[in-house]
Amino acid sequence: MPGMAIGCPWGHSASPSSNYPAITPVALPSLTPANVLPGHKPRAMLVTAGYGTGFALVCSLFFLWAIAANFNDLLIRQFQKALSLDRLEAGFVPFVFYIGYFLVALPAGLVMRRFGYRVGIIVGLSLYAAGALLFYPAAEVRLYSAFLAALFVIASGAAFLETAANPYSIAMGDPARAALRANLAQSFNGLGVFIAPLIGSRFIFSGIEYKPDQLAHLSAAGQAAFHSSEARTVQSPYLVLAGIILVIAIAFCVVKLPDLRAPKGASQSRSALSILKIPSLRWAVVAQFFYVGGQVSIWSYFIDLVKILRPETPERTAAYFLSVSLASFMVGRFVGTALLKRVRADYLLFAYAFSNVLLLATALVTHGWVAITAIGLTCFFMSIQFPTIFSFGVRELGNLAMVGSSYIVMAVVGGAVLPLMMGLIDRHTGSLQLALLSPMACFGVVALYASRLKAATSPVGL
Repeated sequence: MPGMAIGCPWGHSASPSSNYPAITPVALPSLTPANVLPGHKPRAMLVTAGYGTGFALVCSLFFLWAIAANFNDLLIRQFQKALSLDRLEAGFVPFVFYIGYFLVALPAGLVMRRFGYRVGIIVGLSLYAAGALLFYPAAEVRLYSAFLAALFVIASGAAFLETAANPYSIAMGDPARAALRANLAQSFNGLGVFIAPLIGSRFIFSGIEYKPDQLAHLSAAGQAAFHSSEARTVQSPYLVLAGIILVIAIAFCVVKLPDLRAPKGASQSRSALSILKIPSLRWAVVAQFFYVGGQVSIWSYFIDLVKILRPETPERTAAYFLSVSLASFMVGRFVGTALLKRVRADYLLFAYAFSNVLLLATALVTHGWVAITAIGLTCFFMSIQFPTIFSFGVRELGNLAMVGSSYIVMAVVGGAVLPLMMGLIDRHTGSLQLALLSPMACFGVVALYASRLKAATSPVGL
């Protein structure tokens, strides 16, 4: 964005001995020295003693909302077959999903500010399970609006989960290791991103494909039977998913967790909008908007780009390349988590975002496998950006972290908005490859954000 300078003058510098952003835990009595096991140094513990099971359950939430989001790519294709939709109509699947995030994230934060994170997680899991269960009647009536309503409910639940899980993962241990903890938890999101297409393609896709002329030769009854059968393929996977989610919800009811909520007597006078005056939060929201927009743009058009750059590549092979690219996203999460033990989080964020700019620039000026490889490698460098931006965004909010995290989660609406820019460039220029300028600019904004973090947090004024 020309002329936009991202300044972060929050006056909260990182310790020269720490690679991670400083974070103010939210009323977390379990993190006090009195609650640390004898003989253990607080800074040496990744997760506070006694909360290992709780942290594992929180990590499972990252996996679950990745499954929900990445099933959408399969539903787009399946609904075209089952409901006779064109691509534009099927495109309402991700649009409704990300709009659900946008509309529900802030109310989710307000609910959790009042009742606590545990309640928010249980509400989120309940909504997620309810939306998954709604797929069964939606498939019976074969109404696209019913499916979209079910997806909105799932997205609402996922917004609750993401609003709660990110600050929970940050706050469940030594603040100096918050970025490491956040990226470890987000690694399970990467696992879900990779596994979702494998599971979905096995249990949602029937393997039956008719070309338009073949379908036209079927009788009316045959066409109706085909459409009905294709619609029902989503029922079993989503019923199983709902059952798993309900089991996890029960576990959250009984597991030991720190009580994250604003303590009695804490100031509640600041409005939800007023906290956006805090620069660290405001610019994290901006960076997250562009990061998610860049990510979704690339994933949405990856198969089309492969077909353009290598026209002879079959669609299934192009989809396999996407799976490999998503696997690199998961690997990048684990590699990034390891690197954060040695490299400052703001430095690593800049390096990863700028690497994406360079890779997309390479894809713009090359062709064939070189360009495809460059696009595929962007997933590796996307990996640590969301959780690292998040950890910087909430680090100064204290008792307002619940509401602040909602704004950062709301920024995923970039995934609904910015891919349209890529589509507009393609429509007006006739070149989807040239449209890579849009996600390249998105990662440029993230790199600029990270560079300002470096200036604000460096003890020597870098």
